[in-house]
Amino acid sequence: MEQLISDLTLISVGMLVFWTLVLAFLIHLFYYLFFFIRVARFRKKESSTDTPPVSIVICARNEEDNLMNFLPKILDQEYPNFEVVVVNDCSFDNTGDVLEEFAKKHARLKIVTIKEDEYYSHGKKVALMMGIKGATHDLLLLTDADCQPNSNVWLKNMAASFQPETEIVLGYGPYEKQKGLLNKLIRFDAWFIGMQYLAYSLARKTYMGVGRNLAYRKELFFRHKGFRSHYHIPSGDDDLFVNEAATKKNTAIEIDPRSFTYSVPEQTWRGWWRQKFRHLQTGKRYKTSHKFLLGFYVFAQWLFLGCLITLLVLRFQLYVVLGLIFLKILVQILTFRSGLKKLDETDLLPYALVLSLTLQFFYPIITVARIFRRKSKWN
Repeated sequence: MEQLISDLTLISVGMLVFWTLVLAFLIHLFYYLFFFIRVARFRKKESSTDTPPVSIVICARNEEDNLMNFLPKILDQEYPNFEVVVVNDCSFDNTGDVLEEFAKKHARLKIVTIKEDEYYSHGKKVALMMGIKGATHDLLLLTDADCQPNSNVWLKNMAASFQPETEIVLGYGPYEKQKGLLNKLIRFDAWFIGMQYLAYSLARKTYMGVGRNLAYRKELFFRHKGFRSHYHIPSGDDDLFVNEAATKKNTAIEIDPRSFTYSVPEQTWRGWWRQKFRHLQTGKRYKTSHKFLLGFYVFAQWLFLGCLITLLVLRFQLYVVLGLIFLKILVQILTFRSGLKKLDETDLLPYALVLSLTLQFFYPIITVARIFRRKSKWN
């Protein structure tokens, strides 16, 4: 009798865990087919033929080498009316001299200089605000000093995405392709983050953008009082502002590969670890609905993995469980394949499942570790 009760209990537990596994699978299926597939199926609407004037704004602190390499590609954009505003933010290398030399040859270049104050320190938000104030035009296109546009029509493509009702355009900013596992992980992480914020935006749930490739109207910036609501947070000049200012109708995306801006990736694990520390400071300030959507996906990931391990240990309905695993992997691979192709990262497909699983464990670790580390001031 005791053995029978034990067997029935085991079966009951197994059934409960099995149906929980099915639920976690269905949640993932919803995210893949309702959200992520939108990026793969995205077709840009007819672009505006207007070429309104644009101010490109870049913040630079000790960026002499990057400016030498990348600023010419920004200044040489194929566009009739634009300026490039570079904020020299308390640099103590040759950034100022490099900018002065460029300014002699390029009338489009405007330099805003912030000198160091021994009594007052500031983060990137102050520098960016100074650059925006110094910009002449209403349309602002933001990027970083260590970024380079993928073509000479980057500006043209981003500006063409503005319609009369559009106030924000989200671009994509991948990292340069290099050798090694770290580079693949950095690029896959950037790709998946891009898939998320682009897909959510297409679903009219815009929650962030990346400052490496982001455009919005100057009027919108001042209407929302700039970074006032989150000025005390070192990071968030891009995602927190977009999270606050975006609506269901005022945001568009631009993912033509010619509109990408490529960034120099971190070269060491420690450097990337520190970078993720800074970037993860802002998520807790997203709107509640956005935090729920992002968190529920992560919850479903861990729920699926936990149930899967439990059922394999119990050896409960192994063939059915293995079939469900196969279906999940198939949907995941097909989604990854279409998304990687759309954002020109197809070389990552053979490693996608392993990289995805690695990030699933990485993020909880770094989230816990953040509690014991001081926050950085420069984003």
